Amino acid sequence: MKNITLSIEERVLAIVRQRAAEQNSSVNALVREFLNTLAAQEDRAARARKRIRELSQKSQGRLGRKTWTRDDLHDRHAS
Repeated sequence: MKNITLSIEERVLAIVRQRAAEQNSSVNALVREFLNTLAAQEDRAARARKRIRELSQKSQGRLGRKTWTRDDLHDRHAS
């Protein structure tokens, strides 16, 4: 595990310390949890994008020629 140094406003740190105390935790634990959650979200998003690309490449569906106009879609024909 690596150590990092953060610069943070005293007011913010005081609030975070209070929150950590309310949760029987530490500022270090809260920051670590936040960063782990952030990394997990990024990892899930990357896996989802990869899976979408894979499914798209395997898809048998193909786009046809456009036979409609925007007005057709919104039923905006001139009277």
